[in-house]
Amino acid sequence: MTILEIKNLAVSVGGSQILNDVSLTIKSGEVHAVMGPNGAGKSTLSAALMGKPGYVVTGGSVKLDGVDVLALPTWQRATAGLHLIMQYPTEIPGVMLQDAMSAALDARKRDTTNLRSLIATEATRISFDTELVDRAVNVDFSGGEKKRNETVQLAVLQPKIAILDELDSGLDIDALRDCAQRVEDATREMNLGVLVITHYSRLFEQLKPDFVHILTNGRIVKSAGPELADELEVTGYSAYSN
Repeated sequence: MTILEIKNLAVSVGGSQILNDVSLTIKSGEVHAVMGPNGAGKSTLSAALMGKPGYVVTGGSVKLDGVDVLALPTWQRATAGLHLIMQYPTEIPGVMLQDAMSAALDARKRDTTNLRSLIATEATRISFDTELVDRAVNVDFSGGEKKRNETVQLAVLQPKIAILDELDSGLDIDALRDCAQRVEDATREMNLGVLVITHYSRLFEQLKPDFVHILTNGRIVKSAGPELADELEVTGYSAYSN
């Protein structure tokens, strides 16, 4: 059982306090959705968890299976089992997907013997054009192609905890369904724990949240079951914005 414990996390960016006293505990197989209006601090949470430069932790702790995540550089957070699917995936000119995955698996001391076959299988599973696998990572890809590519990487690397920063951003209906369903399947097949950051509950048609948290003004103001997402579709965030 893997546990990611975020306790009283406070984060500042450019001298401005963005997150205040955020606490979450995510276990293997669980899906936690963090929802909230623009500027609430949702993407700041994902950036701080992965150690993005410029995001300064001013309080609290983050532990993965008891290990102090905040003491680790980003690459060690990844090899320890954290994985981020970014809202805007990075293009990496000159680097092929297989090379990137081979290096990542080597760092994790994982076998790469059947890597090409595994990538092809995962690409087919989510309708990611296998011809794109042999191109530089995300270069000249559409928004949907980038997110499919990121989802293939998640499936190949098999992390302990996945952080999805607006997976649904830039996706059409088919791509959203395919990517969300693959992550949902991973919660059962890999016992993956998931922190999903999103504005909209349409993602939850495939990726079923166990818990929904409302983040506004840098704080989690309410946590409940999946019914909370349904409530937000009707009422919006106005009741929680003060």
